[in-house]
Amino acid sequence: MKKVAVIQDLSSFGKCSLTAAIPVLSVMGVQACPLPTAILSAQTGYPSFFYEDLTSKMQFFEEEWSKMNVTFDGIYTGFVTGREQINNILRFLDKFNHEESLVLVDPVMGDEGEAYKLTTDELLDRMRDLVKCADVITPNVTECCLLTGLAYEKLHNYTDEKDFLKALEDAGNTLHQLSDAKVIITGVTRPSSNAGKRFVGNMYLDGNKTFYSEMVYNGKSYSGTGDLFASVLMGSMMRGENIEKSIQLAEQFLTAAIDDTYIKGIPEVEGVNFEKYLKMLI
Repeated sequence: MKKVAVIQDLSSFGKCSLTAAIPVLSVMGVQACPLPTAILSAQTGYPSFFYEDLTSKMQFFEEEWSKMNVTFDGIYTGFVTGREQINNILRFLDKFNHEESLVLVDPVMGDEGEAYKLTTDELLDRMRDLVKCADVITPNVTECCLLTGLAYEKLHNYTDEKDFLKALEDAGNTLHQLSDAKVIITGVTRPSSNAGKRFVGNMYLDGNKTFYSEMVYNGKSYSGTGDLFASVLMGSMMRGENIEKSIQLAEQFLTAAIDDTYIKGIPEVEGVNFEKYLKMLI
């Protein structure tokens, strides 16, 4: 069974990060080996939560795993609390990232045009170093803008969808040139001439080709959907499936889960009802 080291936080409520990654990877036939960056009673979108940073504990996982002589087929990073954690991850990669390993970096730093409170200039600079180690990167539009210097406001001032997508493609290619990784920009909401429907999509770029796919958008921003997308992507690639099939599978899975969640009126902060759709990933 293939093993993936999953380096991100554990939030008890919100269906995100490790509580999203572990069941998805497991049902896809991959052993998830968590290395928690922080523990939270609930994800940070809740009005109150307990939080403990585990930066000082990360090295003990690395040391113990080294004693076990374990190897990983994949390394998947998500939410980090600061520059020092990225330093820890870079050291982890020096030790555990082998030629046959697949590294997926989800550069969790912001959403909807706003950087998270923990996203300092120091963290952003170090995140640019981390994405250079990746084979695949899954930023949302905000994170792509942060990494490339494209102004989010400028991007969303485009009223023509072709101009908007071209500007985003240029930013994605800039990120590919920075990292030499495959880039999937998630959560793309382009300007639409159709007042009756909105769409959300994903743009893939690898320096040779670009493709864009999208789904009908209900206007909701649910906790954990980016983590679920990246987790399905990693699980699918661990099974040897190509990137286009991996993206399509993630979109189909999320569409089903989001539709179910919307119909039941679940608050966005609680995440999506993905558990009942895990069978789609087998």
